[in-house]
Amino acid sequence: MKPGIHPAYNEVNVHCACGNQFTTRSTHKGKISVEICSSCHPFFTGKQKLVDTAGRVERFRRKYAKADAAKAEAAKTAAAKAEASKN
Repeated sequence: MKPGIHPAYNEVNVHCACGNQFTTRSTHKGKISVEICSSCHPFFTGKQKLVDTAGRVERFRRKYAKADAAKAEAAKTAAAKAEASKN
């Protein structure tokens, strides 16, 4: 690496709006303030809710429930035919 062309990589304190503080390393000088961190973000805390817009999720579930039922019926029919051909 060439000397003098790389920025300093120092330890900085990160402060979240939820009150969480942690130390990391960055080329940023001073403190970093963030609105949301891994301690309060819904994706990481498991509190994320699935937003259903106009029943799309329910429509998706109904659509594939029908497909699964059709596959189960086809498998049952195929098993019955296989059993009948053995006898």
